[in-house]
Amino acid sequence: LVSAVIPISMSVNLDVAKFVYAWLVAGSVVRNTTIPEELGRISFLLSDKTGTFTQNDMIFKKLNLGVANFSPDSLEDVGSMLEQAYTGEYDQQKASSGKKSKLKQVKRANIHEKVKEAILALALCHNVTPVHPSEDDGIMEYQASSPDEVALVKFSETVGLRLWDRTQTSITLKNPLDELEKFEILEVFPFSSERKRMGIIVRNTSNGEIRFFMKGADVIMEKIVNESDWLREECDNLAREGLRTLVFGQKILSEEEWETFFKNHKAAKESIVDRDEKVNAAIEELEDGLDLIGLTGVEDKLQEDIRPSLESLRNAGIKIWMLTGDKRETATCIAISSKLAARSHSFYQMDTAAARQQLKEFADSYDTILVVDGNSLKLLLTEEMRQEFYDSSKHAPAVVCCRCSPTQKAEVVDMIRDFSGLQCAAIGDGGNDVSMIQAANIGVGIVGKEGKQASLAADYSILRFKDITKLLLWHGRNSYYNSATMSQFIIHRGCIMAFIQFIYSAIFYMSPVVVYTGMLVLGYSMWYTAAPVFALCINRDVTEQAALIYPELYQELRKGRALSKLTFALVLLITVYQATAIMISGVFLDLNYIDVTAVTFTALCFVELIDIAMIVTKWHPLIIISEIATFALYPICMVLFRGYFHIQYASSWNFWVKVCSMTGLA
Repeated sequence: LVSAVIPISMSVNLDVAKFVYAWLVAGSVVRNTTIPEELGRISFLLSDKTGTFTQNDMIFKKLNLGVANFSPDSLEDVGSMLEQAYTGEYDQQKASSGKKSKLKQVKRANIHEKVKEAILALALCHNVTPVHPSEDDGIMEYQASSPDEVALVKFSETVGLRLWDRTQTSITLKNPLDELEKFEILEVFPFSSERKRMGIIVRNTSNGEIRFFMKGADVIMEKIVNESDWLREECDNLAREGLRTLVFGQKILSEEEWETFFKNHKAAKESIVDRDEKVNAAIEELEDGLDLIGLTGVEDKLQEDIRPSLESLRNAGIKIWMLTGDKRETATCIAISSKLAARSHSFYQMDTAAARQQLKEFADSYDTILVVDGNSLKLLLTEEMRQEFYDSSKHAPAVVCCRCSPTQKAEVVDMIRDFSGLQCAAIGDGGNDVSMIQAANIGVGIVGKEGKQASLAADYSILRFKDITKLLLWHGRNSYYNSATMSQFIIHRGCIMAFIQFIYSAIFYMSPVVVYTGMLVLGYSMWYTAAPVFALCINRDVTEQAALIYPELYQELRKGRALSKLTFALVLLITVYQATAIMISGVFLDLNYIDVTAVTFTALCFVELIDIAMIVTKWHPLIIISEIATFALYPICMVLFRGYFHIQYASSWNFWVKVCSMTGLA
């Protein structure tokens, strides 16, 4: 008799509403339609840096060889020195003419050869493929998985050494003398997130010289290359300028050394047991004695409107954690320039030596951003430290984790989800962010220059970081708020009919007589209230402009006040009152069974439609149409279903006066 209390239609309504939410999300690709409400309750946002905070649009800025430091305004000097190195005539005219060079003049006699070695390393140590233009006056294009490599190859082209052709077995360069130089590719060691470096062995076909070039992160390369007294200091200087650094090294191999390595490396690759360890050991043996060439600094432009976007998210109460593979100084500089760190914020840098004590000190600090490097993060993510790490950093305005591996990014997400119980979102643009995106409650991928791995693995795909502001503050708000309202109203719609049945049976000595039968029960949820209830999914409690201008409104949603035990209790109280008012007044009007059913059911439908109208905060045309159409449909159904209504009585003023009285009382 009271089976209507079970909200069977809720699942159908919410599933269809989720498709509507996905359709309304403009500028984004929705790959998962089952979790739009979670967008309205995000408490933590974990983000990659490169390609997410920045555009992944690399511009070459610095080349440091130790004895000379080149910047963009000295490209002419680099080009002339490279040309002189190829001709073998070191130009002394500039010095004798009195024109002051923009370079640091140290050991000018051999600086030309150092410039040649550095530019040669930039032009050979990469995985870039040139694409020749279809027209003679077209511009050469380069294809590569990493924009860093393209920026370095373009720089070498600018100073006179152009990548002309590349195949599986050779690389061809066009030198400043317009001569083609061909290099045979003997072996390539691709970059990986574990090794953080890549290398290549080439043979110059003109003189047979074999060279091993390697480039990689400074923290790895400084342990490999021969000791240098300037490398660490210069790397830190470039990082403080917000530049991405790469260290280059080389080693000239004899035929015997190459043959020995080739045999060892081939045997390691063919090994069945511990193959990876043996391959790495063979490569590390080759890396021994690597000479330092220099280091490069590449600038990555910030994303459009990244500063107001981060400020809005911070004002919305969302904690932002930046997880990046870059070094600490670079990450800190980007945090400042992107306004992830406000002017009032300071930085607290973790050290593995006294991690537990530092966490306690940080927990007592105020307006401080925690900066954690890869080694410290490895310690903090252990079972013994995870809880303490989260408890100390959960109230921080932001956390910067640098030198993170993809696995560590996913572990940070898992830690926050395990200990907070709150909703986490992760955003990234590259394949190394996939594990983090899939570990979060909401994964957001940016279609960037590193491919579509992150975009395809995410729940939502966007083009720029600034799009996540609208996705969370506007679409997330509407999805959560409307689903909460719709769910409670569907529960109310079923409970009020069940309570009416209970009151009716209780008045008539617990008689098992059904008050509403057949088409009345079916039509109640399908025709008379379905359209207006479903139209609630396009209701708006605030305007889009207000939601974006006042991100503080988002904080109310994160507290879950739109759907809580209190709101559910209020819905039940209203349900009990309205059911009592309708049925008690209907019984005391001394009507027969059919007339009681007709009058109370009509009043019930009108009460539901009025309740929906009172909930609506902004009248959308579809909501207006659904309300009017439902009001117009009901009299037609009264004529069609004559078995449930006395048409003569239903068309009288007495019937409608009683209906209006009940509706007004309820």
